[in-house]
Amino acid sequence: MELTGAMYFATESPVWGGGRAFYDPHADGRVLARAHLVTVQQFADIAAQEMYREPGTDLELVDVLTQGRAVLGEGRYETLVCAGQVDDLPVLTFTAPWHLDDVQWVPPSAAYVRFLASGLLSAGAWDMDAVASYVAACPGAYGHWSQQGIFDLLSESV
Repeated sequence: MELTGAMYFATESPVWGGGRAFYDPHADGRVLARAHLVTVQQFADIAAQEMYREPGTDLELVDVLTQGRAVLGEGRYETLVCAGQVDDLPVLTFTAPWHLDDVQWVPPSAAYVRFLASGLLSAGAWDMDAVASYVAACPGAYGHWSQQGIFDLLSESV
């Protein structure tokens, strides 16, 4: 699916060794995204893991569903966003409480780019050129990753 806003890379992931992907729904642009139909509890568990919290606790979703946004903390991935609806179901995600221009961009690692781009590619909506071009143009990746460099990463994993 495509969302309004922008994807950008910032902060340093100890797991991936580079910038993490964040979503700014208020930025100009479009975000290529892969949606998964999950239960409320599954979403809460995924969000808890990304927030370095213990899974198994329900999330309060009233604010995000009625106001489009709920800030659960100051850290990365502690802001819930409702990015629209598909088939009358809310499209929920989590991101940082800041906007893309409020933080220093950090280039993502090759492993993270490959993982993220492969996920977009597996959705079947875009070809390798489109995905490579999209990721290379995102703040944080731009100027560090070229479309050809990402295309080559994706070609290695095929």
